[in-house]
Amino acid sequence: PAWGVPPMGPPPRKSRVGLVLGIVGGVVAAGIAGLVLLGAVLESGFPEAEHELTLPQKLLDEKYELAEDLSGTEGQKVEDEADGAWDAKDISAVVGRYSPGGDDTKGMLLVSGMYGRFKNEADVRSGMLKGAGEADGVTVAEPPRDVTPAGADTTVACEVLTQKQALVTITYPVCSWADGNTAAVVGEVDLRRKDTAGIDLETAARNALRIRAEMIRPAG
Repeated sequence: PAWGVPPMGPPPRKSRVGLVLGIVGGVVAAGIAGLVLLGAVLESGFPEAEHELTLPQKLLDEKYELAEDLSGTEGQKVEDEADGAWDAKDISAVVGRYSPGGDDTKGMLLVSGMYGRFKNEADVRSGMLKGAGEADGVTVAEPPRDVTPAGADTTVACEVLTQKQALVTITYPVCSWADGNTAAVVGEVDLRRKDTAGIDLETAARNALRIRAEMIRPAG
């Protein structure tokens, strides 16, 4: 509203969900862009391409259903950004938006990933979270840290972000993983949450690894 004009009250619930989708999606996109390090492509030190990522119809033991496959649009932007990166080769991207039971008003899960051939995995993980934390309107509520859940053989980096735009404020965990063939950033949003209470990065890390296990498959 213009200066001196009182606001008209909160937007309809549907509009609020759309706004949340937009601002969280921007963070996820910024996070995956953090993977891209410009420079000359170096041929040595890259692993063989043994695994790739898919977007299953359901994730996290069928808690979330695929609502929108953005691989052809946002994923193409990721691939274009990655072209020429010195620590990534033969890149393909998958980007998807999931909702619990197909209902966006309850929350969402956004996954933006790449598969191909990567090196310097720790730098890739931290770079993705750094990019997410620097997105417009974002405050890092809990700084990034590496988490290796009990019994896991893969390290996940996680942080907690708070975003405020218009009348919407949301707080949610974002996690990233990177191995020789796959890398992704995952944001899981509960629309009922207003602050960091109840956010457990150990749980977020375990969920990220479960998502990884459900998305990964042999290359080819």
